[in-house]
Amino acid sequence: MREDMAKYRRMSGVQPQSFRDLETPPYWAAYDTGLELLGHQEAALALPWLEEALQESLAQVESCRAGCEGPEEQQKAEEEAEGTGSPGGLYEAIAGHWIGVLRCRQRCVGDTATRPGRSLPVPDFLPSQLRRLYEAHAQVGNLSQAVENVLSVLLFYPEDEAARKALDQYQAQLGEPRPGLGPREVIQRFVLRSLGEKRQLYYAVEHLGASFKDPDPWTPAAFIPEALREKLREDREKTPWDHEPPQPKPLTHWKDVLLLEGVTLTQDARQLNGSERAVLDGLLTPAECGVLLQLAKDAAESGARSGYQGRRSPHTPHERFEGLTVLKAAQLARAGVVGSQGAQLLLEVSERVRSLTQAYFSPDRPLHLSFTHLVCRSAIEGEQAQRMDLSHPVHADNCVLDPDTGECWREPPAYTYRDYSGLLYLNDDFQGGHLFFTEPNALTVTAQVRPRCGRLVAFSSGVENPHGVWAVTRGRRCSLALWHTWAPEHGEQEWTEAKELLQEPEKEEGEGMPSRDPAPEPPSHRLQRVQDKAGKPPRVREEL
Repeated sequence: MREDMAKYRRMSGVQPQSFRDLETPPYWAAYDTGLELLGHQEAALALPWLEEALQESLAQVESCRAGCEGPEEQQKAEEEAEGTGSPGGLYEAIAGHWIGVLRCRQRCVGDTATRPGRSLPVPDFLPSQLRRLYEAHAQVGNLSQAVENVLSVLLFYPEDEAARKALDQYQAQLGEPRPGLGPREVIQRFVLRSLGEKRQLYYAVEHLGASFKDPDPWTPAAFIPEALREKLREDREKTPWDHEPPQPKPLTHWKDVLLLEGVTLTQDARQLNGSERAVLDGLLTPAECGVLLQLAKDAAESGARSGYQGRRSPHTPHERFEGLTVLKAAQLARAGVVGSQGAQLLLEVSERVRSLTQAYFSPDRPLHLSFTHLVCRSAIEGEQAQRMDLSHPVHADNCVLDPDTGECWREPPAYTYRDYSGLLYLNDDFQGGHLFFTEPNALTVTAQVRPRCGRLVAFSSGVENPHGVWAVTRGRRCSLALWHTWAPEHGEQEWTEAKELLQEPEKEEGEGMPSRDPAPEPPSHRLQRVQDKAGKPPRVREEL
């Protein structure tokens, strides 16, 4: 549905007011409008929307809290109390009911902060709204209101350095202290009430055997029993709260890179108008591209393809889509269906890309191949006129992109463990099919990359790099798609299986059996030859 909406928005004559959302609650609509106006440097226009969003959010929290003492919640509390095995006496029943009510009330902020259709809330929803409010008020010169909102943020985070710095700046601009200027009263009541409930819940956890998962990262440590603090810290580290884009790495972190002979840096992140993006050329020779293209062709013609089996693409009805994994290629080679040269090269090239990506982006932390896929997209003849769709819609690789707000949710169905992505192109004899990067709104294109044999575009997999593929309108576009992860437990097991499978025939050949076709010089040997010749690792040649 989101892809369809994006297609409609690209149509000529369609305006934002042409759409009416019947699902999003009013406070989310106001919040999103305020954020959009802030993004366009329209702080004065954004302020009424942001104020409405905050007030409606608090009203929604109150409505949720009121429902915590209804019949349904009473039944839930009783069931939870029974599940703990606590005695069924009067006092225990009263305690169990009250604990259930308090837990329900504490969940209300998270429920309010969860967008329709999402499973996780926006972290720090109320403090983040207050931050945007004090920044917007300061931009238009409403310093008293800015102070009021920054003091409200400090109720949640008393040691927040950015808020304290802003407070000092606003107070200095105001001059003499103004009596009665303090945090918003409604926020002050909210924080005091929430802390009172947390104190009771943690007492119940420590002394009554109750369970409670605190939804707020701002809860002071003093309220948490000492025995629970370490466990709570570990749980939070495991929870995918971090929906904010990672900060761009300083260029000093991008050290000289160990590259294969002939590889050049064509475009860096600055030239691609983003962060953690790079285009490198020369990873494959034309002959190697031909070997891999032949591998894809042979696998497709064999009828033993993996993945999508040449059917219509899952992303557009106007293209066919074929996929081949390293393990499937090794199995087909072992069966004599495809040449072992192509299967071996596919395996080695994926490792070539991995080592290069690690050296360029993550020199101090090992990367592991997570998935390798040889993919071909073919335009269906007679279906290309006036196409409005994309070959692959705009997305981020490790989070679910929400173009309306620019947020990206690290939750399924996204592959949240993917850290870096790469596309290694095999040909350019087709029309369309360029990769493009956008802003998080999925509409504003920031850079494009034209496919060509041996060209690698590599980038980090998060919200900082939303990307898509323009429609392939003629011919067949083939590339090697690779994803890398820092988590060894998510390493690609099929790669190891494929390597073992391809090594077995080599043992037989060593005993006198002829090889099906000659193997090219392995990239590892090629790299060693470069190192031996130069006496030290070759360094990247920048073409700026």
